[in-house]
Amino acid sequence: MHPMSRNATRPLGAALLLVLGAACGGGEKPAATPASTAPAAGAGGAFKIALIAKSSTNPVFLSARTGAEAAAKEASAKGHAVEIMWLTPPTEDGQVQAQRVAQAVNEGAGAILLSCSDAAKVTGAINDAVDRGVPVMTFDSDAPQSKRFAFYGVDDAKTGEAVMKELAVQMGDKGKVAILAGNQNAPNLRKRVDGVKAEAAKHAGISIVGTFYHIETPQDAAAEVVRAQNAYPEIQGWAMIGGWPLFTPTLLKDLDPKKVKVVAVDGLPPMLPYVEQGLAPVLLAQPTYLWGYVSVQKIVDKVLNKQDVPVMNNMELVRVTKDSLGKWARQLKEWGFTDVQDKYVKLP
Repeated sequence: MHPMSRNATRPLGAALLLVLGAACGGGEKPAATPASTAPAAGAGGAFKIALIAKSSTNPVFLSARTGAEAAAKEASAKGHAVEIMWLTPPTEDGQVQAQRVAQAVNEGAGAILLSCSDAAKVTGAINDAVDRGVPVMTFDSDAPQSKRFAFYGVDDAKTGEAVMKELAVQMGDKGKVAILAGNQNAPNLRKRVDGVKAEAAKHAGISIVGTFYHIETPQDAAAEVVRAQNAYPEIQGWAMIGGWPLFTPTLLKDLDPKKVKVVAVDGLPPMLPYVEQGLAPVLLAQPTYLWGYVSVQKIVDKVLNKQDVPVMNNMELVRVTKDSLGKWARQLKEWGFTDVQDKYVKLP
């Protein structure tokens, strides 16, 4: 069965959907993994993979954890006992991530899977881990100058371009656009912003009012949108390179879909009403479950099966509209999300 239709192993309840952060990155520099160190084993001889995402309360990373655990279970059933160590900090902090990388090595991890909050702060820790015989793979947000052996995620520049291209269509190719950009220090998000601007420059009728950064929580993101909209009432479109504010229903009341259109990255359950009500006619969803599922498969292939793994492994975005809302809702439910509204699941 293809992983896109595979059932998740750990439900993601609505209570966990508290904070949203965004993701992805790119890079091309491979690094060799020392061959002299045998893979570390956990309890009962299991091969331990430390999963260090950006935030333990971020639903996109909880879905990645679910995918990682599903892949570990499958690998174990095929003869490789694989165990996931969840070492993700509660909030985004590159320095804490670096400490968690060192912790993973000290606690016997055989490999590390990391989404980088700040590449500059984690590169040294990645290199130290690799030098100590623990291979590192990145997902979602890369550290391209480190010794990580592979990356899995979307192409960020192309993601930004795709967001702006979709938004231009929704706006009739004219009007004022604002970019919602999350953490200014995240390299993957900076690439997305650059992609939005590059695509906007191709549309004579489109102009960028500004780029707005914020703390990556739904409440802070929504507040920044409202603040910017009040300061620049001429804004007719929002290019959201992450879906942070759509995790709260606030903007359904504060923005008029007849006057403002949104195109955003990601497509988790709380965001679906924005599609239904027409404020966000298009979501470009990252299949975040696959961050964990595919990455763990790559690590098993590289470290345990001694196979070659490509340095760059591209994730394809999924375009979610009213026409595909039902299909996407059913996919989310199969991945373990328990807060998908039944009315969406029942759509054609």
